[in-house]
Amino acid sequence: MTPPVIPPGDDEQRLTHLLASHAAEALYLLDAQGRVTFANPAAERMFGWSRAEMLGRKLHELIHHERPDGTPFPMEACPLGNVLSTGQATLDHEDHFIHRDGSFIPVHCSNAPIISQGAVVGAVLVVRDITARKSAEEARAEYWRHVQLLIDTLPHLAWVSRSDGTCSYVNRRWLEYTGLSLEQSIGFGWVHAIHPEERSHTQERWRRALDTGEPFEAEVRMRRASDGAWRWFINRAHPARAADGQVIRWVGTCTDVDERRRDAQERLELLRRVQAAHAAAEEANRLKDDFLATVSHELRTPLTAMLGWLQLLRSGRLPEEKRAKALETVERNARAQAQVIEDLLDISRIINGKLRLDPGPLDMRAVVEAALESTRLAADAKGVTLRLEARAEPVPMRGDAGRLQQVVWNLLSNAIKFTPSGGRVTVELERHDDEVELRVTDTGIGISPSFVPHIFERFRQEDGSTRRTHGGLGLGLAIVHQLVTLHGGHVSARSPGEGLGATFILRLPREPRVATPAPLPPQAPPQAAETVPPGPPGLAGLRVLVVEDEDDARDMLRVLLESWGAHVQAVPTASEALTRLRQWRPELLLSDIGLPGENGYEFLRRVRALPPEEGGLTPAIALTAYARPEDRQRALQAGFDMHVPKPVESAELLAVIAAAMERSRGG
Repeated sequence: MTPPVIPPGDDEQRLTHLLASHAAEALYLLDAQGRVTFANPAAERMFGWSRAEMLGRKLHELIHHERPDGTPFPMEACPLGNVLSTGQATLDHEDHFIHRDGSFIPVHCSNAPIISQGAVVGAVLVVRDITARKSAEEARAEYWRHVQLLIDTLPHLAWVSRSDGTCSYVNRRWLEYTGLSLEQSIGFGWVHAIHPEERSHTQERWRRALDTGEPFEAEVRMRRASDGAWRWFINRAHPARAADGQVIRWVGTCTDVDERRRDAQERLELLRRVQAAHAAAEEANRLKDDFLATVSHELRTPLTAMLGWLQLLRSGRLPEEKRAKALETVERNARAQAQVIEDLLDISRIINGKLRLDPGPLDMRAVVEAALESTRLAADAKGVTLRLEARAEPVPMRGDAGRLQQVVWNLLSNAIKFTPSGGRVTVELERHDDEVELRVTDTGIGISPSFVPHIFERFRQEDGSTRRTHGGLGLGLAIVHQLVTLHGGHVSARSPGEGLGATFILRLPREPRVATPAPLPPQAPPQAAETVPPGPPGLAGLRVLVVEDEDDARDMLRVLLESWGAHVQAVPTASEALTRLRQWRPELLLSDIGLPGENGYEFLRRVRALPPEEGGLTPAIALTAYARPEDRQRALQAGFDMHVPKPVESAELLAVIAAAMERSRGG
């Protein structure tokens, strides 16, 4: 290579030649015909021609006369010929120039005309060898071809995105599944393969991943082109980073998890069903226990009053003026027990499918009036107004008159029970072409929305606890529902909410299809009662506070204890009992458990929390119809000294009181 020659001249020319001689790019000066007038050392190194060989020769003929494919390339067609002929520069142009050995070298070149007095007198050409860059690009392209081949062999849907999140490639599996072309998928076109309900959420998560550089994951539904089915996929992507940590692209896959998700949902549904069945079994068991406790309470409570009054009658010590009340109480409680037993028998027939009807022609208005008349006494005693709204004409239909009267009686009794004094129960009866509609509306305590769907289930009560205000087995409405269903009718309940009353709507077809009734099972005769034993001297003058919400039982206990010489005060609620306890300071508490509002357990805990001087240590006996072993244990844990199940014999009660007082004095 010829060393650079620095021509004489001013300093600016010398500096220019010096810079050109040491430049890494090849630099040529050409005259108007394209002949070389100057070439720097880099030009000699780049194409293998010495400066002496190049000077005076056309550069095009040396390094640019042929294309890489072997076809001739005339000078007038190349950028250098263009700049000499038109004076228009060509900047940043990539091309291939020819080395002296015949090989082609990829180059990046720029040229500009030399203008003198308005005419093109030559040109400047700057050439940079880009072989290394092209080799790197080819290596990257080859690597990317291998990556694409690998991605195309994946069983999953796969894709590649640029650092800005725009998709640049999707694999063959993606194209086959989605039915989209490569052109439709790149950029942000991939969004159209995702279910519309997941698009916004997926794009938001994708933007968050782009902002943070953290791996991306989203569970989405994607449409299968072959049948239009939407299947669940997990869409995951990880960033590919350069050596400096910058994200250069994202590589992602979409894995079909539809079967796995369906299996998981089926397992979850199976687990839910098992849990629901378990919960239903536990609930049924709890309802059974509650129902049995309620049955015990509803049977034992009237038995206590009946047994007590009968023993007082047999003792001969009952004053004449109280004998009529005693007999009335016994009769009323006997009828209450008969109703309880009849309800139990009806439910048994319902469960066993043996409840049948005795159909015949009837006047529904007469049935309703009979039920109203039989419940009017109870309504008057409670201060509840009964009103019938119906046309003064018969309402003929077919059905079992006795059972339909039972239905209306149950609805009326239920309404009266849950309506406070001063309230109103309205019965509306309407005749339509094919059916009869009966509405029973009250202004009572209403029904909570959560309990309305369960109102006609047997053994279900909205308040089945020991603090419930209203008695009963919770069977009346279940029997109503069954009897109405057997008549081919429908019954429903509505309530705006607690404290806002309730309406029961009964619809019966005027010509139902009914079956014949089953005979009632025989009832066992009652056993004879014992007499009341004489009270021990220790009870004379004993101050006893009785807490019992049932009027008959409360009156009987007062009379019985007073016949033994005790001083008795009797109250129906725990709050009244607590007040009497502090004011009167009794020597013995005799309390029921199933009290309204605050039950006996809660009441006695409050008593035991009092200081001794206010009655906190007063002996207490639980006299209750809740007679299970767990009820006894709960009573003792609450602070009762003894637990006596109803009904109790007078002699047994006397012995229990004596034992409690003896224990108290001994302590």
